[in-house]
Amino acid sequence: MLKDLGVKPYVFPMPVLMIATYDENDKVDVMNMAWGGICSHDMVALNISERHKTAKNIKARQAFTLSIADVEHLKEADFFGIASGNNMDDKFERSGLTAIYSQKVAAPVIEEFPLTLECEVVECQNTVYGFRVLVKIVNVLADEKVLDENGKVDPTKLNAFVFDQFQSRYYAIGEKVGQAWESGQELMK
Repeated sequence: MLKDLGVKPYVFPMPVLMIATYDENDKVDVMNMAWGGICSHDMVALNISERHKTAKNIKARQAFTLSIADVEHLKEADFFGIASGNNMDDKFERSGLTAIYSQKVAAPVIEEFPLTLECEVVECQNTVYGFRVLVKIVNVLADEKVLDENGKVDPTKLNAFVFDQFQSRYYAIGEKVGQAWESGQELMK
């Protein structure tokens, strides 16, 4: 029997996205967020509160990097969701992670994260539903340790984790359970 739970943001899995920006003084800020994702083959959409330092930095620099954190860096990734760059001047330094300048956009690349999308802003939208940022992916960087023999990202090597909005937990992902566009083929007959 189905039980009515009301209006909740219940989608699973939710991504754990690391959004890295520079402020006006080239200071690194990283934010952990789940309210975003791929919206086209080369586009990302983020829904973010304008009160975040990250939103201010995105508006000023018109760029950011979006990284997928791995389980090895879960503590740092969670910290980026707890601490605010508006209130903690040494937020990034406390993480112990390393940032380098992107060669493609005006944003930092966090070296310890295994997968990073370098993004430039296409449009910022202020709507009754909040602040949305649409960006174009201009490049993807991947640590060689997460690539397969064909140079593609291997999710089992990525060691990523996802957010559970039901109970505010993180879950590791990576076990293959089927093949897209093949697992359901028998129902096509």
